[in-house]
Amino acid sequence: MAAPPEVDITDSETWEGKYTMYKLVIRRGSQSWFVHRRYSEFHRLNEQLKKQVQTFQSKLPGKRMFGNMNPEFVRGRQHGLDEFAKTLVADERTRSLTVVQEFLQLSHRSSDSDENLTDDSSSCTEDDAVFLGSSERCHARPSDFDFRRVIGKGSFGKVYLAHDRGQRTCFAIKVLQKRMIVNRNETKHIMSERNVLLKNLDHPFLVGLHYSFQTKDKLYFVLDYISGGELFFYLQKEQVFSENRARFYAAEAGSAVGYLHSRGIIYRDLKPENMLLDKQGHIVLTDFGLCKEGLIGSTQTSTFCGTPEYMAPEVLLKLPYDRSVDWWCLGAVLYEMLYGLPPFYNRNTHEMYNSILHGRPRLRSSASAAAQQLLTALLQKKSEARLGSGPSDFDEIKAHPFFAPIHWEDLLRKRVTPPYVPVVSGDDDVRHFDPVFTREPVSSSVGRCRDSRADSTLSQLSLDRHFVGFSYDPGCELHDGD
Repeated sequence: MAAPPEVDITDSETWEGKYTMYKLVIRRGSQSWFVHRRYSEFHRLNEQLKKQVQTFQSKLPGKRMFGNMNPEFVRGRQHGLDEFAKTLVADERTRSLTVVQEFLQLSHRSSDSDENLTDDSSSCTEDDAVFLGSSERCHARPSDFDFRRVIGKGSFGKVYLAHDRGQRTCFAIKVLQKRMIVNRNETKHIMSERNVLLKNLDHPFLVGLHYSFQTKDKLYFVLDYISGGELFFYLQKEQVFSENRARFYAAEAGSAVGYLHSRGIIYRDLKPENMLLDKQGHIVLTDFGLCKEGLIGSTQTSTFCGTPEYMAPEVLLKLPYDRSVDWWCLGAVLYEMLYGLPPFYNRNTHEMYNSILHGRPRLRSSASAAAQQLLTALLQKKSEARLGSGPSDFDEIKAHPFFAPIHWEDLLRKRVTPPYVPVVSGDDDVRHFDPVFTREPVSSSVGRCRDSRADSTLSQLSLDRHFVGFSYDPGCELHDGD
């Protein structure tokens, strides 16, 4: 019997000024996709399940009785709906029902679906090994850190705010489960992320990696802690940014992406969730798991991956593409900052894809003529006609009239005053991270080795082969509670 899919409700969004939509991320094997549903749709499904499945006991969070829903109410409801969704896929009786299949769009996905968002054409086999560089710490261990808060969550693990016990320094530590990475054939993505982090030698708008280490069952990436939170957090709260603020963020993000291009790297996942603000208000790009290395000049790749709202047409069509896909993403993010939603956003993924391929972005007069011209130039369907597709890459974009107010040398030296400075009380402030994460208790297992006998499907020797050079020391002592 196939393993059940995984479901997480990652956030909520307000549509048309009045509808709260809950975003479900569904993962099955190497596939992942998302579905937006209103509370009323959850309620309707729950009523159907009560009639179709005897002894069905799952409970929805309560209805809103009156007044507008405040953020605390929405977050509480989101947590309850997340538990409900997990129950749907955990129980074979409900998972196999047509109503549930359609609700989660499981019925539209097969193992070789054309809509696989993370299916890498170069996915690795069990014999692939990952060498993760010379900055590993051979003697580092989880007990060196005091893990304070959960600040993020992904497919293979969590991100924690942690204090180095010796240096009294705050870090963001990304902790990944080896077995999940190997079982999903994602070792090459981890290799790519690690190599990209190593190549970020001296760029002000890319997150820095301090070092990495591993235990029997986990990988640890010790990163800069960026305390201002996700740009997505501010967009949710403010809906749109002023043109000056949007220009500043687009300039810093574009500069970082242009730097990656100069190192032969395509980013492929530029979006507000991956754009953090530091405590001064500068952009810091993070999460390099979808990066592709070795693409110099007009070299192309064809992997189908990314986030649907920001995918370029050539990626959707599974055509060979080059670094200009990142400039489409920059256009989509700039559009969202100016207008409140990505340019072709639609709750129906098929309709959204159709709009990306054939629709025209709606450019409203609330943005200046220069901004509209830049959006048109970046959101060109044909990649060869897209601004930035030429040999000078980001220099083409820098020269556009929209960026005329930017002094680029000052920008890179952080001499340009950010338009917004986050309120941060200290180096370990977490107020700008989603309380869904920060309220989650830190498990003591983050600092412990798992018993390798607990899962016989993958031997320790086989597991270790995938992460050669990542400082595993079988003699290390990891104590409960570390």
